[in-house]
Amino acid sequence: MLSLSRYSLAVALGLFVISQPSARPYQGAGSTPPQSNRQQLPPTISGTTYRYNVDLINVFCSVWNKDTKSFVTNLAPGDFALYEDGQKQTISNFAREANLPLTIALLVDTSQSVAPKLKFEQQAATDFFYTVLRQTDRAMLVTFDSSVNLLQDFTNDPNRLAKQIRTMQAAGNTALFDAVVRTCDEKLIRETGRKTIVILSDGDDSASNDTLEQAREMALKAEATIFSISINRGGLFGVGGDTRAGDNVLKQLATETGGKALFPIQVEELDSAFREISQELRSQYNIGYYSSNKMRDGGYRKIEVKLTDKNLRPNFRKGYFAPSGGQ
Repeated sequence: MLSLSRYSLAVALGLFVISQPSARPYQGAGSTPPQSNRQQLPPTISGTTYRYNVDLINVFCSVWNKDTKSFVTNLAPGDFALYEDGQKQTISNFAREANLPLTIALLVDTSQSVAPKLKFEQQAATDFFYTVLRQTDRAMLVTFDSSVNLLQDFTNDPNRLAKQIRTMQAAGNTALFDAVVRTCDEKLIRETGRKTIVILSDGDDSASNDTLEQAREMALKAEATIFSISINRGGLFGVGGDTRAGDNVLKQLATETGGKALFPIQVEELDSAFREISQELRSQYNIGYYSSNKMRDGGYRKIEVKLTDKNLRPNFRKGYFAPSGGQ
């Protein structure tokens, strides 16, 4: 099946609104009506257990040396041990994925609560795309406040992304969970290869119909790694109040999917956070295995990656959902 970004409709249209299914309409005061030149995406498809290969499980993993504070990119299959639900698995495929194409979705919080920091978000996001995107990569730009908008569909042109970043304005509440669910359900689940979501937000969801658990589950089903950058901290980003709940949300989404939550304080550290994400994306291994559990029950299965060198720390998604029925 071709990815949605290749459909002729998607090529012809420049701006979209990521629309919710009719059973989950947006509600709440402060909702921003969609612009007239944005169009509705096709319906969601996650209910059909959409997977390209239900047998081979790919686990993207980065490795950090706690002594040198650097990523390790020269390991071999024998340096890893992989477990599913506590049972050791046989590694079938192994590759260093520094040059494997990336599919990136940048989700930017444009709610009223982040208005004082919006210009910093815009500059850092623009720099990120110019830094990370290569000719074979593709990226999309999503904003969320009381609604979820796809400002730029998949492209490898940072100029097109930068143009849309400059149009962002802050208003309304925060529908973070809806943004994650719908980005995965309507876009990323249709893609193959390395899929990454970068969230720039305070994590304080106040408008979603979906829940944190639904967002986590949908990201795992789409096999998307989430990196989250909090804008809750002091210095130029000081917002006052208790930010622990929002930070915890960002940590959970990142940790469960094999990514990382970052907490910059000054604007310079926001740029550094994006650079760290870029570096980690270029430092991953792809570890593939065929599960010894042949049940097609749709259940959640826990993944664990261990290393022979105890000074090294792996970062990987913590599980996946098995296929169901005869699919």
